[in-house]
Formats: sequence, structure tokens, C-alpha cells
Amino acid sequence: MKIKTKKPAVADVDMTPMIDIVFQLIAFFMVITNFEQIQADERVKLPSDSLAKPPEVKAADELVLNIGFDRNTQGEITDPEAYIFYNGEQIPVLKFGAKLEQEARIYKQKNQDPKDVPVILRADALVKTGLIQDLIKLAQENGFTKFAFKATQKIQ
Repeated sequence: MKIKTKKPAVADVDMTPMIDIVFQLIAFFMVITNFEQIQADERVKLPSDSLAKPPEVKAADELVLNIGFDRNTQGEITDPEAYIFYNGEQIPVLKFGAKLEQEARIYKQKNQDPKDVPVILRADALVKTGLIQDLIKLAQENGFTKFAFKATQKIQ
């Protein structure tokens, strides 16, 4: 009797489903990443501080204001006047009162008191302190009372 020998079959693994899952995971993590970066503006160079830390509890609603300078592609300031970068607009800081009034009206329409909405100030490190104080005063005149400043954490 003749014994037939079979060659062992090589198991081929189909990688298509694995690649599909990897791409789906990449898309998923891109969507759920920290949306705080959306509120950031590359024209604003935040100051660094060793005491800077992220908030323990994130507010449900907050008004984020990016205050900085118009810069060229090398990062050099092209205009010495500080602006607030707001909804694609570039508004001088001292002329932002009308927009703050509009924001306060929007919060009131949503049955939310502006004094309960924190105003997050992302000010460039080179913006003068007096200008930030004037902006806070404008915000207070429109009913906002809570303020927070953003800074990058300095590694010691």
C-alpha cells in the first residue's frame, strides 16, 4: 500500500479586516480628541508658568477669547496692536465691547446668566497687562464675572 504524503498547507491570514479596524480606530480617536485645540489660535503665544495646571472640573459653557498679535509665517509680529481673534474676525481689544454684549444676550436667551459663564483669556505673553485689565472691565460691564487665564506649563 502506497502512503500519500501531503505537503503542509500554509495558513494565509487576510489582513484586510485588520487594516479596516485600524483605520476606524484612527478616525475614532481623531474625532474624540481634545476639542480644546479648536479654541486655540496659533497667533497667540501663551506665557509659561510653573504653577499653570489644567482645571479640575471643566465648565459646561465657557467663552474663550484669544488675544494676540498678527504674525507672519516666521512668527514675527507684523502689527503692534493686539487683537481678539473671534469667529474668524480680528477685532481690536478695546472695540470688543459690542461682541461681549452680543455674547451676554446669547447666554441670556439660553436661560443662562453671564455671571455663571467663565471667560477664558488666552492672551499672548507680549500683550500688555493693562490691555487685559481693560478687556476684563468690558466683560464685567456686560455681566461676566468669572475669569481664567491660560498658560503653558513650564517644566522645571
